[in-house]
Amino acid sequence: MRLKDRVALITGASRGIGREIALTFAREGAKLVLVAKTMEPHPKLPGTLPEVAREAEELGAEVLVCQCDVRDEEAIGLTVRSALNRFGKIDILINNAGALWWRPVLETPTKRFDLIMSINVRASFILSREVLPSMIENGWGHIVNMSPKVDLEKLPGFTGYFISKFGMTMLAQGLAGEVKDKNVAANALWPVTAIDTAAVRNYGVGSEEMWRKPSILSDATLELVCKPPSEMTGQALTDEEVLKSVGVTDFSKYAVVEGTEPPPIDWIQEKVRS
Repeated sequence: MRLKDRVALITGASRGIGREIALTFAREGAKLVLVAKTMEPHPKLPGTLPEVAREAEELGAEVLVCQCDVRDEEAIGLTVRSALNRFGKIDILINNAGALWWRPVLETPTKRFDLIMSINVRASFILSREVLPSMIENGWGHIVNMSPKVDLEKLPGFTGYFISKFGMTMLAQGLAGEVKDKNVAANALWPVTAIDTAAVRNYGVGSEEMWRKPSILSDATLELVCKPPSEMTGQALTDEEVLKSVGVTDFSKYAVVEGTEPPPIDWIQEKVRS
C-alpha cells in the first residue's frame, strides 16, 4: 500500500494508459479522481469512466468520477474543486489525456493544431496550476506529464504534435524550478516503445509484436510518484529509465507478444513518414 491515503487525479482515465495507472494506484491504496469524457460505451473505443471506477473500487479504492472535457477551463476548475471537496487535497496529478496528429505542417489544419495544443499542453498547464495550491499547502506533490524528452530531430513530419508534446515537457521542467523549495516534483515520462492502446491500433501502427503493454508505463509512473518529491524533479524520463532505477532490468513481461522485443518508438515516425 505504497500510496495509502494519497489522492491522485488522472486524466484520460477511461481507457489505455490512464486506466492502467488508475488500477495500479488503486492496488497501492490511493484515492482516485478519474477524469475523462467517456461515460457511455463508444463503438470504436472500448472503456468508460464508470467501468474503470468499478474496477478500481473492486480493488478497494475510493473513487470520484469526473466527466470533463479538458479543453474547458471551467470544467477543469469544477473537477479540481470537486476533488478537494471530496478528499480535502490532491497529492498526485497525472496529465495523461492526449490528442494525436502525426502529420506534417501542410497537412495540419488550424482546427487540428488548436485541438492538439488545447488537449496536450494547455490542459496540462491549467490542471497543474489548479492543483498546485493544494500540493504546496500540504508540502508534498507529484505532477507527471506524459511527454517525451525535447529532441528537435523528432519534429519533421510531426511538427504540430511535437510542439504540443514538447510543451508538456517544458511545462514540467519549468514548473519544477518554480516549486523546487515546496517539496513538489514535476517530471515528464515517455515510453521507449509503442504502447498497446486504442490510438496505436486505430492508427494501424505496426503489429502486436511491436508493442508493449500499458502496464510498463503504469509501473514506471508508480515508481516515480513513490520517490520523495525532492529526489527527482524537472526530468524528462523514459519508462525503462525509471524502472531501471529501482532494479528492473527484464522487460519481457511487458511485451504484448511473449518472446518478442519491441523496437524503439522512433520506428513509428519512420513508418508514418514513409
